[in-house]
Amino acid sequence: MKKIGILFGMENTFPNAFIERVNSKAVDGIIAEAVSIDKVVQADPTEYAVIIDRISQDVPFYRAYLKNAALSGTAVINNPFWWSADEKFFNNALAEKIGVPVPKTVLLPSRERPENTSETSFRNLAYPMAWEEIFQYVGFPAYMKPHDGGGWKSVYKVVNPQDMWHKHQETGHLVMMLQEEVVFDDYFRCYCIGQKDVLIMPYEPRNPHHLRYAAEIKATGEEREKLLETVRDYTLKLNVALGYDFNTVEFAVRDGIPVAIDFCNPAPDADIYSVGPDNFEWVVEAAANMAIERAQKHVPGQSNLTWGTFVKDAIGTPQMAAEPASVPSAPAAPVTSAKEVKVKSVAPKKALKPVEDKGFETILEPAPKIPTKKAAATKAPAKNSKLDKS
Repeated sequence: MKKIGILFGMENTFPNAFIERVNSKAVDGIIAEAVSIDKVVQADPTEYAVIIDRISQDVPFYRAYLKNAALSGTAVINNPFWWSADEKFFNNALAEKIGVPVPKTVLLPSRERPENTSETSFRNLAYPMAWEEIFQYVGFPAYMKPHDGGGWKSVYKVVNPQDMWHKHQETGHLVMMLQEEVVFDDYFRCYCIGQKDVLIMPYEPRNPHHLRYAAEIKATGEEREKLLETVRDYTLKLNVALGYDFNTVEFAVRDGIPVAIDFCNPAPDADIYSVGPDNFEWVVEAAANMAIERAQKHVPGQSNLTWGTFVKDAIGTPQMAAEPASVPSAPAAPVTSAKEVKVKSVAPKKALKPVEDKGFETILEPAPKIPTKKAAATKAPAKNSKLDKS
C-alpha cells in the first residue's frame, strides 16, 4: 500500500476535497490521508510515498520534517530543499535568462541591520548607493515588496524617491526590491500542476479578495488566442526551470505582452470560496491525478524529488568550462506534451615586507576603511545631490 499525505494548516476545503478525490478514484494500492506526525528521527523514512506540502512555509518544524522525509525517499511536493532556497528576486533574474518578460527590478538593502551585525559588516556596501541610476532604471510610480515574500504582505506603491524612503522606514529587517509598475490591460493567474497541466484564470488584483476571480478577458479574436498560448508557454517554461509541481504564475498584460509578475507560489490559494467552484474542481482533479502518478512512480529508498532545469543544468556543467555555460532553458518536451486546457472566465591580515640586509619583517595591514558610518543604507541623498526629488 502506498500512501499519499497532505500537510496543511488552517485551510479546509482543498485538503479534504483532495483526499476524497484521490480515494474516490480507487486506484489499486494507493490511498490518501492527512499527514500525521508523532516523531521525527533522523534518516528514518516516513510511511508516505508522496506528501503534498501546504503549510511548511509557515512552520519551520514541518520544513525540517519534510527534508528528512525527502532524504529517505518521499516525493515531497513541492521540493522542500529548493523552496527553502528560492525567492522572488532570483526568480525574476531567471525569468530574464529563459526569455520570459518581467518588470524592471532592483534589490534594496534592509532598512535595519540584521541581528549580530555592525557597520563593519557592510564595508562592501557603497554609500550612498547609485540612487539616480536605480530610479532612472525602474521609474516611478513603482512597487516596493519583500524580495522573498508573498501573500501581498508588506507591498507598497511609491510615487517618488522621498515616498520610497519614507515607506522604507517601515520595513525593518526585510530585504526589499523596487519594481516598476506595469499598467495592464489583462491580468491572469495560472495554476500549473505537474509541469504539464495549466489553467489560465482571468484575475483582477485590484478587486476585493473574494471578487478577484470575477474577471473577463479583454482581448478578443486572434489576439486573444495568441495571448493565451503565450501565457501558457511562459507558465510552463517558468515551472520547468524552477522545478515546481504545484504553483501559480501571475501575468500582467501590457501592450499585448504578458509580463510575469509573481511566480513563486508553491502553496497557492486553492480555497473554493476564493477561486470559485469551477477553478476549484479543476485544481482538485489535476492535483489528485498528479499525486497518484507520482505515487505510482515512487521508488522506495531513492530520491523522488523534482528538480528544475536550472539546478540540473548547473550540475551538468564542468567547473572549468572552456566556454561560458549556456543559459538554462526549459526543455521542449514538457511544453509540447502539456494538456490543452479550457480557460475559465472566473582579523587583520599579516604581510611580509622585504627589508635590505635584514631579511623580512612582519608588518600589519592597515584596517580597511568603512565606507559609511550611517546605519541606514537608504537614507536620502544630500541636499546638493543631482537627484530630482520631485
